[in-house]
Amino acid sequence: MPTKTVRIPTTDGEADGFVAFPDAGGRHPGVLMYADAFGIRPVLRTMAHELAEHGYYVLVPHFFYRQGPAPVVELPEHIGEDVRPALVAQLMPLIEAHTDDRVLSDADAYLSYLTTRPEVCAGPVAVTGYCIGGLLAMRTAAAHPEQVAAVANFHGPVADGPESLDRLLAQLTARVHLGHAETDMTPGALDELNAALDAAGVDHTSEIYPGTVHGFTMSDTDAFDPAALRRHWDRLLPLLRRTLVAG
Repeated sequence: MPTKTVRIPTTDGEADGFVAFPDAGGRHPGVLMYADAFGIRPVLRTMAHELAEHGYYVLVPHFFYRQGPAPVVELPEHIGEDVRPALVAQLMPLIEAHTDDRVLSDADAYLSYLTTRPEVCAGPVAVTGYCIGGLLAMRTAAAHPEQVAAVANFHGPVADGPESLDRLLAQLTARVHLGHAETDMTPGALDELNAALDAAGVDHTSEIYPGTVHGFTMSDTDAFDPAALRRHWDRLLPLLRRTLVAG
């Protein structure tokens, strides 16, 4: 499975990242994959490779590039609960500095890079994200309705608050899947969110993954749930097949 490091031109410099794509040649539907807050590391490469094996060209950008190349904090091989609070404390200033203007400017750059690759076929792309990356995925899809046909958000916030959610849903035309951790979303809150999605006319599936905690897709964390990761693929792959056109 070919993988290569890339540098993506942005209005503030260059974002480092990597791409994974099938080795059979030809052109493939494009997918922009946003990492969680811990960023690019072996588990993200594994997930991008698995997605590429299903016939997609996958771009994974380092969205904290303004603070330096990935990784911006030193990560252990396994992110256990004993080290997680200290790592999150280091990352919070970066998250807070990643303003809406930066998010949208970077999304323009990432999509421009992805859709102009010779390996990517013409037509719409998809965006998927994890944790904070799920929020970035939703904002990217809402800002680019003409380019993004599908968006998936796993154990990530959908918006920053009710007003932000209303604005986002008013712009969103992509087909949506939301996979919530049980510790992140109550059944009552899920009902309210799904009612808002219905009212906005968003084509969606939105569900709580049973027995999960925040971060359930990431195999290098204590939150990892193998059954939930399989459920994630069982939701993501059909979404991409329904919405993206092979080259």
